[in-house]
Amino acid sequence: MSEVRIAAELRDEFGKGAARKIRRANKVPAVLYGHGTETKHLTLPGHELLLALRTPNVLIRLHGEGVDEIALPKGVQRDPIKGFLEHVDLLLVKRGEKVTVEIPVTVVGETVGSAIVDQPLNTLSVEAEATHIPTGVEIDVDGKEEGYTVLAGDLKLPEGTTLAGDPEALVLHVIGAPSAELPEEGEAAAAEGETAEAAE
Repeated sequence: MSEVRIAAELRDEFGKGAARKIRRANKVPAVLYGHGTETKHLTLPGHELLLALRTPNVLIRLHGEGVDEIALPKGVQRDPIKGFLEHVDLLLVKRGEKVTVEIPVTVVGETVGSAIVDQPLNTLSVEAEATHIPTGVEIDVDGKEEGYTVLAGDLKLPEGTTLAGDPEALVLHVIGAPSAELPEEGEAAAAEGETAEAAE
């Protein structure tokens, strides 16, 4: 599990004007909450935070004057046009504590022949220790044929991690490759053939 140290500053200025001033300095306003503690308003370095957030469920070790905590990102607001970070919500966590998170599901391997993988679920809801969140779960479809199915409950999760969602949820199944000819086109061609025969 990735843990990234990020310097944090406590802030006592709020509102849109204060937030714009923070962002002009290439920093990001954030709030830290959880465990019934008083919410802390923070300022974090923009570049370091952006790099950290590239890792799903990254643990952030916040350090600075009046701040020494471990947190999980729970809400990230970005500018819809330019994509820069506008605000981040951080959930305070303790070592040994269980948290519920979404982890990515990746598929490896090649199916048999022209069969293809249909994957309705790209993430899986699991419960894990806050400091041992798995980076993801992998499904190997090498050599699998049409009809192969994987449900959430079928997945082998890392030790200490349990499924938080529906075990009957369909994660993926292997299906036949779609026909190159659309049904509508085929029906139209057949209708044209019948019309031509009738004309003869």
